[in-house]
Amino acid sequence: MGRKVVLLEVDADQAGQRVDNFLAARLKGVPRSRLYRLLRKGEVRVNKKRIKPEYKLAPGDVVRIPPVTVKEQAPQAAVSQSMGRLLEKSILLELPGLLVVNKPAGLAVHGGSGVNLGLIESLRQLRPNDRYLELVHRLDRDTSGCILIARKRSMLRYLQEELRQRRNIQKYYQALVLGQWSKRKHVVDAPLLRQELPGGNRIVKVSAEGKPSRTEFKVLRRFEGFSLVQAKPVTGRTHQIRVHAQSQSCPLLGDEKYGNDDINRDMRKLGFKRLFLHAAALEFTLPDEEHSRRVEAPLWPELAEPLAKLREIPL
Repeated sequence: MGRKVVLLEVDADQAGQRVDNFLAARLKGVPRSRLYRLLRKGEVRVNKKRIKPEYKLAPGDVVRIPPVTVKEQAPQAAVSQSMGRLLEKSILLELPGLLVVNKPAGLAVHGGSGVNLGLIESLRQLRPNDRYLELVHRLDRDTSGCILIARKRSMLRYLQEELRQRRNIQKYYQALVLGQWSKRKHVVDAPLLRQELPGGNRIVKVSAEGKPSRTEFKVLRRFEGFSLVQAKPVTGRTHQIRVHAQSQSCPLLGDEKYGNDDINRDMRKLGFKRLFLHAAALEFTLPDEEHSRRVEAPLWPELAEPLAKLREIPL
């Protein structure tokens, strides 16, 4: 921000966000640990008062930002022409307040360790006239399909609150699982525990010590040796669909963490070269609308084409 104290007044579109996130957006390149130190020491103030990182800004608040030296960062990579064309074709819905995008597999939702350019950074480059673009929720890098992008701060706040309250937003995934999913098994209600492994990896398992987790399943099609299921997560735990399916002895095809390595290897020859998990549809109600919208994302060719080679059997 330079070598002088900066006073910023919060407008209505910025209100509602935590002060630590507000700072992070304006002091890019400054580690979070340093931002928290500035808050703890009282160098960052709101309306001349000390505040905690979780303080939520209100319209008209004046934020004092002290002089902070930001380490020079390497310029961000440019979105390739092919990725740009792919993402533009992947926009499923465009409204004044939001976008719905059919995210390709292999693209992280945002840049981070080892990832220079994610979905959100790419969209900001491709749409420079959009003053505000933020992820409403996340998808794992290996998962494709529907993702919501807010184009206004007020829309981000509304949609994230709807997700937190589990109302008016529903996510529907399609997954190809090993074996024949039981017709009688419509719900998996199993607590999930997340564990950090050496090297920064994480794994999730069913455990009585875990957090309550619930997924609703429905068989869409059956094939020899496989079932195409719809999975509707009621809760939103890490790797929830993958671990709940594994707990029923029906792991997802292409799952390198929870799946069957031998079958994954054999099915690569048929063209199944990635995790078969796709966010196929989103249903949501916008603040000024009475009826819910449903947006569907078609399967990407790398899933649809090998799926067509399987021998289908009656439900």
